[in-house]
Amino acid sequence: MHRHGAHLLDATSARFALWAPDARHVSVLLDGQPPVDLPAAEEGWFCGTVPCTAGQRYQFQIDEKLTVADPASRYQPEGVSGPSAVVDVEAYAWRHPFPNRPWHEAVIQEVHVGALGGYKGVAEHLPRLAALGITAIELMPLGQFPGNRNWGYDGVLPFAPQHSYGTPDELRALVDQAHGLGLSVMIDVVYNHFGPDGNFLHEYASTFFNEDKQTPWGAAIDFNQPAVRAFFIQNALMWLQDYRIDGLRLDAVHAIDSPAFLKTLAQQVRSETTGERQVWLVLENEHNQAFLMEDGFDAQWNDDGHNALHVLLTDETEGYYADYKDRPIEQLARCLAEGFVFQGQLNRHGEARGEPSGHLPPSAFVLFLQNHDQIGNRALGERLTLLCKPAALRAATGLLLLSPMIPLLFMGDDQGSRAPFLFFTDFHDELADAVRNGRRKEFAHFKAFADAESRAQIPDPNAASTFEASKLSEQNVVAGWHGLYQQLLDLRHRHVAPHVPGCTSLGCEVIGDKALSARWRLGDGQELRIDLNLADHAQAVALPCPSVRLFDSSDTTHPDSSLSALSCVVSLIPTGSETA
Repeated sequence: MHRHGAHLLDATSARFALWAPDARHVSVLLDGQPPVDLPAAEEGWFCGTVPCTAGQRYQFQIDEKLTVADPASRYQPEGVSGPSAVVDVEAYAWRHPFPNRPWHEAVIQEVHVGALGGYKGVAEHLPRLAALGITAIELMPLGQFPGNRNWGYDGVLPFAPQHSYGTPDELRALVDQAHGLGLSVMIDVVYNHFGPDGNFLHEYASTFFNEDKQTPWGAAIDFNQPAVRAFFIQNALMWLQDYRIDGLRLDAVHAIDSPAFLKTLAQQVRSETTGERQVWLVLENEHNQAFLMEDGFDAQWNDDGHNALHVLLTDETEGYYADYKDRPIEQLARCLAEGFVFQGQLNRHGEARGEPSGHLPPSAFVLFLQNHDQIGNRALGERLTLLCKPAALRAATGLLLLSPMIPLLFMGDDQGSRAPFLFFTDFHDELADAVRNGRRKEFAHFKAFADAESRAQIPDPNAASTFEASKLSEQNVVAGWHGLYQQLLDLRHRHVAPHVPGCTSLGCEVIGDKALSARWRLGDGQELRIDLNLADHAQAVALPCPSVRLFDSSDTTHPDSSLSALSCVVSLIPTGSETA
């Protein structure tokens, strides 16, 4: 299989390859020079060696009439509509080795590179995050998108890191600095669709898509095509090899609907990143397909756990929270004991969702209280610091950071940020109108936005002010929140994380309308117990004795017979101890 894109062979030439099965003729345009024809090869490929140097800009010309960026461009210095640039992936002089952190040590903070000021802006936060106890940052998608600001999920050139964030070498410098601090770096990759502006694959590679299968973004990507599979697998390997990224989070693989491709991707990544190197592969998957965590993937984002916790914290039950409105405490208990809440049960649409997951270890699930979706998909982008009582959020944070599941934070969580994180784009003209109106229409069935006047208050995704409002502010925070995270992460790294390998659930008992007691046997034989009460009243419970009380979120010490309102108690019970 050919390598998509342009790859330097030496200081004076590069190999160019474009899969264009609908084209009759393909040439390379280099910096205004006469076109250089690419010979046709087998199965729709056009490939050839062309004289050029690093940094030169080029485009592909299809059938002498359509001029496009390289779909596998490694850099777009003038944006998605400009020419591609030849990149020397060997030029950067790496200073630090891979951190090689095992998955069970992961404490991940998700960040939006643009909102933090580009690659250099993110780098400024790294020392603080490392000192706090974060072990990995996860960058929202970097693939080139239209304009200068976007969540990243509208990318159209997935090999090219977004030009408005900085250069490819500035991204490498960010990863290098993170590694020097012992931080792993993940990125979010989008293999389920392309954005609505700047993608020309339909014009010369129509079989990249399967028109018989439709998704919310149009025709589905056809992973039965070998060149299509290679496109995305080569993309995954590019991030892991050329940028020394430590892990990938695959966005919305339920929209890919090709387990065979996912398995092949995981197998190839594992085979080409061998030795002592630790590479993390994580899924977002509404289908709750447990078998994928037994076939090359480390974990899945556990939306079920988040949704049950959100309903308990806020009492919101509109939209997808409707699936969790009846006895959410029982659903949270199932999550803590077995991983997924939906393991084949019917959802609100009457559809069976999920597979049994109780046989998987707790580390196969990424738990979170917030992420970009769960904040940004709200009409006004509010965080939990504005939606629930501080004591309840403090208790839930104790559960998040001390359970044996892998914790994920969103940027600003550790500071108690009150700043919104809104949905933002940089579209123009008719597309901007469509996105703005579509965004407001989404919320028409919510009580708070039932009339046109209230929906008009939803921020325009394309306004620069929407993006500016989504940036963190050191003034708009909850006092003392950083200290809470520092305390909990220190406890996690000393008492929980080292013993996550071999950890198994001992079950989770519901003890009240908003209270439960979860237990795990850690890998060293000790029992970890978390008692959580998100009700406004105390809950009777027999707390373990003897035990080591790791954490108590309440202001006063709990008696052994009850949990205070809105509190979390985390206990460590030595091997062989009898508890009452």
